[in-house]
Amino acid sequence: MPDRKLEQGEGYWPKQIAELEKRRAEAAKMGGEDNVARQHKAGRLTVRERITAISDDGSFREVGTLAGTGTYDDILKLKGVTPATYVAGLAKIDDRSVAVGGEDFTVRGGTSFGAQRRKGGQGGYIEDLAHHYKIPLVNLIDGAGGSVTSAKRRGFVVFPGVDGFERSVELLGEVPVVSAVLGTAAGGPAGRAILSHFSVMVDGTSQIFAAGPPVVKRSLGQTITKEDLGGPKVAVNKAGSIHNTAATEEEAFEQIRRFLSFMPANVWELPPVLPIDDPVDRCEDELINVVPEKRTQAYDMKKLVGMVIDKESGFEIRPTFGRAVITMLARLGGRPVGIIANNPKIYGGAMDADAARKQIHFMELCDTFHIPIIFFVDVPGFMVGLKAESEGTLREGMRAVYAAGQLKVPTLTLVIRKCYGMAGMATCNKNDIDLKLAWPSGEWGSLPVEGGVAAAFRREIEAADDPKAKEKELEAELHAYSSPFRTAEALAVEEIIDPRETRPLLCEYIALAEGRLKINLGPRSRAGVAP
Repeated sequence: MPDRKLEQGEGYWPKQIAELEKRRAEAAKMGGEDNVARQHKAGRLTVRERITAISDDGSFREVGTLAGTGTYDDILKLKGVTPATYVAGLAKIDDRSVAVGGEDFTVRGGTSFGAQRRKGGQGGYIEDLAHHYKIPLVNLIDGAGGSVTSAKRRGFVVFPGVDGFERSVELLGEVPVVSAVLGTAAGGPAGRAILSHFSVMVDGTSQIFAAGPPVVKRSLGQTITKEDLGGPKVAVNKAGSIHNTAATEEEAFEQIRRFLSFMPANVWELPPVLPIDDPVDRCEDELINVVPEKRTQAYDMKKLVGMVIDKESGFEIRPTFGRAVITMLARLGGRPVGIIANNPKIYGGAMDADAARKQIHFMELCDTFHIPIIFFVDVPGFMVGLKAESEGTLREGMRAVYAAGQLKVPTLTLVIRKCYGMAGMATCNKNDIDLKLAWPSGEWGSLPVEGGVAAAFRREIEAADDPKAKEKELEAELHAYSSPFRTAEALAVEEIIDPRETRPLLCEYIALAEGRLKINLGPRSRAGVAP
């Protein structure tokens, strides 16, 4: 904006321009010095500071700067303006346009105010901007949405859904939607955080819940703190409502930038390919020694994946939730890929209900934005036992099988060690060429030999003079048939590879997949990514 004083009589309408500048200055004050200081004391940035921090320098173009509530004297001359509780506009992140907005907690705690058109929130201008111009939406969330006091101002209470989530839902099938929960989020803002492809919250200063401690106490008689109700230990680690945790707001913004770097601007474009200095034909000798000879011994799957993908390119999503599976955005030869890898350090890699939910969300994310998927498989099956059954593991696991069966993006299955049962089916895509590669350590079947022998030969084992010895004898006999090379003879697995060949081979297939992705550009038949 021009930074100079108007001379008397210069240009047109000097009084109007002066009032415009005054109103802009009022908006810049936000909720006033005391409220801004209170925000900083709580360890939080203001919404304007947040937008500046996440955007490229000087790129933010605000919309609705003057929205708010003016106060006037007896002759209707402006005395001051209480700004609207939402700041929004157009910005750039890594030189790509985004729609960005967030609640201003320094003004009425970020609760919505009466206006003919919303700037933010569900159904607001900022969502319309992302929809019509097909650019990513960045939500900087710090507010509780509506308030019961609004009924007094209106004179009536509104029916749920008047300001609905229709546009929020529509956007999930069109553009990347990311949310940073940067304060206490409840009501509508909390709902929008869930309706995101990626979300992050800040440890120690962020909480999210359907309703806060006062409502919980009034409804259930329970006294609980905001942190215990909806801090990261609950929302990220246990519930999986929010994907990632950051130590600071600045780290949260960096995670958003990393996530968006893998995403196209919308579903009508391909993800961006970046130049690399990591040779696609790099072969890591250390891969030979990653998988232990003992079949039940765990190993570091993240280390294994890190040796295959472009160096330092991995960005893990939901690292503390559903830890039996690893979901990661990465690059191979500069091209974005989605990595889904079983984690033998957690339940031996068996799929529990949370891991299934995590895998489903990630598969849908990659499918929506044309990102090829590579499965690094070491799964002995669904998690079993009373706890697993009571948590609905079978239902959630079969939902993962269903979601895999709906994939349209190119996929590749690489069996590192175990691939058993219905959980193994969730690592294959029959809509694609169904290419299954395996390391020589690979093994597969309806269920592992050990458990299968105990079930199939129960009577024979019980009747034996030495049941334990008989069980081991039967296991050894059947293990002879489980050699991956015998399966390869029948082309039931397409290729067994030397582990050191993994990166060159994967880079080649991902480069080949680019042509297929161009053919399939556009929105998927479903709405996008389910929360």
